[in-house]
Amino acid sequence: MSQLRSIAYLVQFVFQRLALAIFALAALALTGASLMAAFGLWDWVSLDLQYAGEPVENAGMYAQLALTALAVGLCFFLPTNRRVMQLETSHRQFSVGMQDVARAYGMVHAADRAETFQMSSEFDSVRERLAYLRDHPDLSTLEPAVLEMAAQMSHVARDLAEVYSDEKLARARSFLKQRQEEVELFNSRLDQAKGISTEMKHWLHEVELEESVAVAQLERLREEMREIMPEIGLERVVPTETPAPIRRADSTSLDNIVIDLPPKAAE
Repeated sequence: MSQLRSIAYLVQFVFQRLALAIFALAALALTGASLMAAFGLWDWVSLDLQYAGEPVENAGMYAQLALTALAVGLCFFLPTNRRVMQLETSHRQFSVGMQDVARAYGMVHAADRAETFQMSSEFDSVRERLAYLRDHPDLSTLEPAVLEMAAQMSHVARDLAEVYSDEKLARARSFLKQRQEEVELFNSRLDQAKGISTEMKHWLHEVELEESVAVAQLERLREEMREIMPEIGLERVVPTETPAPIRRADSTSLDNIVIDLPPKAAE
């Protein structure tokens, strides 16, 4: 049965298009013939017609002009008939697709998150959403059943739209952006502090290295001074009999003191 219905629809579709083409060609041919006959380039149609027992003059011309006017008048109805056939075809081929429902629901849900709808009762809420979908320019080709289904889904999800409204999402994004900026500022300061700490450690290492070099040079200088001081007479002789008490403050001068020992018996 469904195959027979499909074949009938196909035959109807073909003959409808064929009829439209024939009407258009007939109107074009009659208009051209009438214009050529009016300018004397073509003969009018000959037609023997009598009225009240007397022949009617130029009956073929009147008949040709009448047919031309009828054909041209029918051509003005061709666009309307074409739209009707397209509507019938789309209605026969219609099926509620999830993609259309999802697209319509996405648009009405976005409007709901923007706080476009104000009605609270279920009937008024669904009607308000359905009116919004019908007036939307991108959804004009969808069937009313799809729009009604999307409106009902949007009414059910109105609490979700209130929780994730555009205003609340904007505040959340602003808060997260500020937190991210604070974290970036903290990381930059932390990197700066790490750089300063590394620099101070390197500086301290260099200072300690220089101090150790200076101490080593000082010790070497002392050793050299101990070797040359007796030769230049810069030593102070302390006798062994009555050695002077050495205070703690004079401990730094012990390197310049030479103790005088008594001569040995052999000398």
